[in-house]
Amino acid sequence: MAEGGGDAGGAAAAALKDQGNEQFKSGNYLKAAALYTQAIKLDPDNPTLYSNRAAAFLHLVKLNKALADAETTIKLKPQWEKGHFRKGCVLELMEHYEEAISSFQIALQHNPQNTEVSRKIKRLTQLAREKRRALDVENMRSNIDVAKNLESLKTELAGKYGDAELEQTIFSFVVNVIESAIKVWHDTGKVDARVNFLLDDQNTDTEKYAPVVNIDKAFESPHTHSSCFTFLRQYSEDSFSKAACMVAPKSIISYPQVWKGSGSRKWKLDQSDGFFVQFESPTLRKIWFVPSTTEKGRTLCRSPELLDISIHEVLPRIFKETA
Repeated sequence: MAEGGGDAGGAAAAALKDQGNEQFKSGNYLKAAALYTQAIKLDPDNPTLYSNRAAAFLHLVKLNKALADAETTIKLKPQWEKGHFRKGCVLELMEHYEEAISSFQIALQHNPQNTEVSRKIKRLTQLAREKRRALDVENMRSNIDVAKNLESLKTELAGKYGDAELEQTIFSFVVNVIESAIKVWHDTGKVDARVNFLLDDQNTDTEKYAPVVNIDKAFESPHTHSSCFTFLRQYSEDSFSKAACMVAPKSIISYPQVWKGSGSRKWKLDQSDGFFVQFESPTLRKIWFVPSTTEKGRTLCRSPELLDISIHEVLPRIFKETA
């Protein structure tokens, strides 16, 4: 609500302020702001005029202008609660909850009986807590360092091929596949079951062989599972692929149920949703599970968990083994 009182000013400024208040009460905030502006030109040191115009600008969602007027109000009359209240309201609408709380706390110091301000502080404290948690979730979503998490793979690849450049290419291939899957999972809450192939730049017929093969039907039965990896074995050979990386959501897998077992083989990731990533090459095989949870309404992938491929393989060996 716009204020009706204030320091004495010129008669013309006071009349303009009164007209502005009437327009404000009627919901004509743009007209009210214009009238307050005219009054300010005649009485530029009147804090009430800036406070009233800040309220009008707030209703017009002209937040930067409202904030500037609130700060001028405080500068002209630091001990007046209204300037701090106006500033808090603007910062609240900007979703700067911590700063808004600080302004409302100062307003409350000057008028401890103001229950409206007390309620705002209580509500914004909760909103600030929720916002911090939401930001923490976003940070966790964006700060999954796949390459760092896969340092052991990089170490194991070293010397396997006698070609440092190829080993780095394979490592980057796996990291890119996992990072892409995590991004898609964060965006959509799911990933398609597919096998990504690292094709040979020199030998692969790219007109015939694509770098990605969908395998969404592969886990429906023992028969489809067997047919799938038989096809993938032949595909890897005919396409001269150097490595492959499968991504498959846990929810799609009916056969084999790789996360079940007993004793030391028991699935250790509870009922977490998520997806498997299985790396295949002639010299090395690995499998990870990327768990997923929901935090503050946002899907959140955790870092890849390395599994024992002899227990949890989703597909049998694709490439012929070489030393």
